[in-house]
Amino acid sequence: MTDARLLRIAWLARLALAAVFIWHGLVPKILWLSPDEVAMIAAHGLPDHPLFAPPLIAAVGGAAEVLLGVALLAMWRQRWPLLLAGAVLLALLLDVVLLSPHLLIQAFNPLSTNLAALALCAVAWLAGAPSAADS
Repeated sequence: MTDARLLRIAWLARLALAAVFIWHGLVPKILWLSPDEVAMIAAHGLPDHPLFAPPLIAAVGGAAEVLLGVALLAMWRQRWPLLLAGAVLLALLLDVVLLSPHLLIQAFNPLSTNLAALALCAVAWLAGAPSAADS
């Protein structure tokens, strides 16, 4: 496969991964706060203080997801956003497994979403790897 074709595959995987982060940051956390998001935050048993209010935490988390999505696109020559995205996906999935496991049996659940996004991370990483000619 040509390097140009691999780079197109890497770009497409990054684009899809960025769309996942931007969508999940904006829609259920910032624009229309999902009851499931509130429940997942509440499952942490945080103190009853305005700084720990689920809508605020959701908005901050959503903004971070949107920024990561933008970084995946804007820093397309950098590989660290892919590592960060993979780490975030694994951490969030572990969080759901430990604190909200009932969500794992729902339609379009965090397990299927995060595994698909992790696969996109791997595709972008592998297809975007520097070739031997670049070394």
